[in-house]
Amino acid sequence: MSTHGFHDAVVYQVYPKSFKDSDGDGVGDLRGIIEKVPYIASLGVDYVWLNPFFPSPGHDNGYDVSDYCAIDPAMGTMEDFDELVAALAEHGISPMLDMVLNHVSTEHEWFQRALAGEQRYRDYFYIRPVKPDGSLPTNWVSKFGGPAWAPFTGARAVDPGASRQAVVGADEAAAGPSEDAPAEYYLHLYDPTQADLDWHNPEVREEAAKVVNFWRSHGVRAFRFDVINVIGKTEPLADAPAGTDDRRVYTDGPLVHELIRGLNEASFGQDPDSVTVGEMSSTSIEACVGYSRPENHELSMVFNFHHLKVDYENGQKWSLMAPDVPALKHLLNDWSLGLQDGGGWNALFWNNHDQPRAVDRFGDVERYRYESATMLATAIHLLRGTPYVYMGEEIGMTDPQYTSIGDYVDVEARNAYTALIAAGEDEATAFRTVHAKARDNARTPMQWTAGEGAGFTTGTPWLRPTNQELINVESEEAEGRILPYYKRLIALRKQFPVISEGLYEPWVLEDPDVLAYLRRETGPDGEPAPGGAAVLVLCSFRDHKTTVPVPAELAGGDVLVANRPELRPASYAEHPLDATVTLAPFEALALAVNLPTTL
Repeated sequence: MSTHGFHDAVVYQVYPKSFKDSDGDGVGDLRGIIEKVPYIASLGVDYVWLNPFFPSPGHDNGYDVSDYCAIDPAMGTMEDFDELVAALAEHGISPMLDMVLNHVSTEHEWFQRALAGEQRYRDYFYIRPVKPDGSLPTNWVSKFGGPAWAPFTGARAVDPGASRQAVVGADEAAAGPSEDAPAEYYLHLYDPTQADLDWHNPEVREEAAKVVNFWRSHGVRAFRFDVINVIGKTEPLADAPAGTDDRRVYTDGPLVHELIRGLNEASFGQDPDSVTVGEMSSTSIEACVGYSRPENHELSMVFNFHHLKVDYENGQKWSLMAPDVPALKHLLNDWSLGLQDGGGWNALFWNNHDQPRAVDRFGDVERYRYESATMLATAIHLLRGTPYVYMGEEIGMTDPQYTSIGDYVDVEARNAYTALIAAGEDEATAFRTVHAKARDNARTPMQWTAGEGAGFTTGTPWLRPTNQELINVESEEAEGRILPYYKRLIALRKQFPVISEGLYEPWVLEDPDVLAYLRRETGPDGEPAPGGAAVLVLCSFRDHKTTVPVPAELAGGDVLVANRPELRPASYAEHPLDATVTLAPFEALALAVNLPTTL
């Protein structure tokens, strides 16, 4: 790897529930992942990010954790996990665990003991009285909808085995306080079953470090921290401006940097080979530079989601809108330059467990699925930052071909459908919107074979696949084009430092059709090296031919990678391009000069 340990690395994300079922119950598990370690290794990746597999009542797909230091029985045992770590290590791969430390399930022991009246555990949470006028402690809105406060009934204990008893009166809270409203409420920025932890409390900080250190003792050296930039709420908690849902009142507060540094020092920072990524909610470039600058001793890299909202009409997720490609280009450029100039590092991705498939959003899966998938991969893998590949992306998996809301499992999608109809949309339009934006689109089982269960399970899958006979690993490995292309991109990052370490420079930023940028080899001073390697990356986001100018220095370059190789020679050295190049629909082309080794 590079001197930074992760700049030439690639992360593969596994959603355990949907990756591989080993026992026929229709739900993926750790032993299923163990079975597929050779496949993961064949990709050439360095880390495997595993979504939460801890005990959880499952109200938010495992992100409502009831025990941080155990394995959900449906997923396997601690022995299974240790075996998985060892199996990955045989291939030089490290697991990356998902740490959900902003909030806990209301079924967690800490919250239960707070409910039982133990002051020590009450202090683990934001439990606040109502305002003098009887209104909620603040006007904050939950990111899952409704008020961010739910009634806290600390006068009695709640059975830890009960499903949702810990959330007493959540429905009443959604309607706002009444004359007989409880005197105290607890904060939940997300679901009412996810109580926010108060990181001002040193005991909470110690407990968070203990969790990370527990998994370090099991050989884990990489961690992904869920919504980590909301742990530092500024006291006293203040209302958002009237009539707004301004999340800046609790996001990216100055205390967040101090808290992450403390967690770093007390846990993962003790490992020279640790790699960490923070999921940053509603964040800024300035804040993310601070989180990821090495000298700040906080995190290795950061996720942001701004580029995945360019198809949100008026900022609303549940809407139908063609992607704003110019806006997408400017966002990718602003973040690339901002983090580069500030010394930070970006986590690069199109897909994850909470996003519909990018090939459907930004491409044309009916006519140009191969071209769309490989163009999007090229755009991300040659950028400055660490690429993440979400399971199935590397074989061009698409959104499921569902036909009714009953096909969806995710409560967010079902609630959105109901809300859209309540707002006046007809059923067909409401379904089209949900079908385009639902999180379940990414959660359908990994398609290993063309069989009825997609090779995922011998039983009934918890979420139904729909087109495995057309798209599956077995056929891609035998004669596919997308999977080999991904392997090529992953290998290029390791082969050429200009990709893993080089400077980013925008090219024809105002072109409305083509994402274009340069990567340049850096010298010891961090500036472009005279006569150094350079790469021009061109990615068309359109279903028609597009023409884009080519810098003179790259006009005679070698073709580093192309998703339409039949249209390109291996090199333009003998017959340089003229001032422009015309790209086919969704074509990706990278030209290189002065590479240190022969292609």
